[in-house]
Amino acid sequence: MRTHRIAGAAVAAALLAGTALAPSALAAPPAASATAQAAVPFTSAGAVRAADGGHTLSWASPAASVTVTAVTGPDATTGIALGTAPGTGSLTVPAGTLPEAGRWYFRLVPDGGSPLVVADRSLGLASARNFRDIGGYRTTDGRWVRSGLVYRSNKLSGLTDAEQQRLVSQRLTLDVDLRNVQERRDDPDRLPAGVAYQVADVVSLSHGIRFHDSALMTLAEAIAAGLFSGSSDLGQSIGYPFMVNFVGADYAFHDLVSAVATNNSGATVFHCSAGKDRTGWGTAVLLTLLGVPRATVEADFLASNQYTGDPKAVELSWLRAAFAEVDHIYGDFDTYVREGLKLDAATVQTLRAKLLTG
Repeated sequence: MRTHRIAGAAVAAALLAGTALAPSALAAPPAASATAQAAVPFTSAGAVRAADGGHTLSWASPAASVTVTAVTGPDATTGIALGTAPGTGSLTVPAGTLPEAGRWYFRLVPDGGSPLVVADRSLGLASARNFRDIGGYRTTDGRWVRSGLVYRSNKLSGLTDAEQQRLVSQRLTLDVDLRNVQERRDDPDRLPAGVAYQVADVVSLSHGIRFHDSALMTLAEAIAAGLFSGSSDLGQSIGYPFMVNFVGADYAFHDLVSAVATNNSGATVFHCSAGKDRTGWGTAVLLTLLGVPRATVEADFLASNQYTGDPKAVELSWLRAAFAEVDHIYGDFDTYVREGLKLDAATVQTLRAKLLTG
């Protein structure tokens, strides 16, 4: 695959505007196996926190019964017993049932098979509304992405002391910043002591202005596709495919995945400014690597409209344009991971071993 070197200022400007605005060993896990289903028998599960602090839990499994315990950490095995319900059912935890905690997790223990831990995705940070867990999703092979290990967010420059303490309570130890140098200078992250900080600038020119395929053609096709789809923001319609075509972005997303895979001291958060575009593609890469179905990846992407309070924060056509660019340049996602992001099989396997149940 040849790499095109483009010096035109117009193309560079289009790239920066779009993204600043916001072997078989790498293959996705196979279809669900009986072993995986037996290990963690839940086919769906989730927790939703109400505005008053109460929780509603729901799940589906072939088990006869499920015992529910509230715990204050994803690895905790003891906590507050909430009761037993049918193998497919729900449970309401009224406000005031549980004392104040940084975050409540709920351990679902079936009468056969391994338990599953779920939690509301949001940590409820007023200054970072799009701060949320990327765990709690089921993969195509019946495993689950572990909660409490990886978070996605918008900028962290406005964290209050109380919000910082909440992050400390969740054992946050690494912050990966996807923003450009100007954004980092204007709104530097405000982090608790002991949290490591790493830059993975998606639009950095430190590796030159280089593209895998004709940048002018990508620009023209992105504009045409954005107009055809009725995109509300052509800058984003352009920016998403360039996050795949631009060589500098490869380095950033390589570093993001590697950081998540190798951070063994606690939880990781990664973010850009709004937590929806660069962060949205980074999350899509991570979840796809873990074997999460495309429909679920898209639903997580669209959830930024809910968490930001802006129903037009993201559009599905933008994300699909990035995946289409992957197919156009590389043929498939696995080749993108291997040849574009240059992630080796060992890193991918480390990521999966760390973040997947079973």
